[in-house]
Amino acid sequence: MKSILFLALSVCSVIFCAVWAMEVYRNRKASLPRVRDCVIGLVMLFFDTLGIGCFAPTTAVYKLWNLVPDEDIPGTLNIGITLPAVAEGLIFMSIVDVDIKTLVLMIIAASLGAWLGAGVVAGWPRRKIQIGLGVTLLVTAGFMLMTIFHLLPIGGNLLGLQGYKLTIGIAANLVLGALMTLGIGFFAPCMVVVYLLGMSPIAAFPIMMGSVAYLGTIGSIRFIRKQRYCWKPAIGMTIGGVPGVLLAAYLVRSLPLRPLRWLVFVVIIYTAVMMLRSAIKERSPQLAQPAPGELEAQA
Repeated sequence: MKSILFLALSVCSVIFCAVWAMEVYRNRKASLPRVRDCVIGLVMLFFDTLGIGCFAPTTAVYKLWNLVPDEDIPGTLNIGITLPAVAEGLIFMSIVDVDIKTLVLMIIAASLGAWLGAGVVAGWPRRKIQIGLGVTLLVTAGFMLMTIFHLLPIGGNLLGLQGYKLTIGIAANLVLGALMTLGIGFFAPCMVVVYLLGMSPIAAFPIMMGSVAYLGTIGSIRFIRKQRYCWKPAIGMTIGGVPGVLLAAYLVRSLPLRPLRWLVFVVIIYTAVMMLRSAIKERSPQLAQPAPGELEAQA
């Protein structure tokens, strides 16, 4: 059964690569990604594989360095991390045992959520994206703070779910898959759900990594088709991200992550405030304009 899961992921990856290859051909006259874009991908996916997460810190980098327009950040993130996420998924689904029924159903739910969510988010205006990113960054910061102070549930010893617990897990992954297309990281909330349902902490990794691998290949296609992403940062994250994943998975056993989490937490809070501030500024000119009825009255 697991071989079928790997085969299906390979098929999804081939389809995504075909769509992505057409984008590469369409942008063949565009400049290549900068070294900075590749380094961002390498660093962010390196720490993502270690459990830090990459969506929130990468959003912070894009916002603070003005590398990607706010409205294109969700698409750039989802497209850029897809192939590195496939590498993560293949690694962790192959080395960690988990109930195959639970794994398959939760992956399907996350993928469906991503497909539906990407269709909605890709059509949102700039200000709505700014508000959504600001709120999701604050949520991510909350999960990170809970991680730092060890406030998250520690899980049980289950390797699979049955009955109502499986239903809850499927529903939760459906929602989380949709939220990921907005830019909220999948790992932390998925880990919370898995732990609350009594599963072993180690079982969370193939579920998290496998879900992101599948939903990335499926949801990102909608962002590409609607051209809601930035070319150079996305391809740079892909180029740098794959070696970042492999480096973290096979060469690094332990790092002092607590100081790094505090640093990322501060940066995320600052970026969330700046994102919401930008949304307020976007709104202010609209408020300053008179309504159509007022213009008629003045005439």
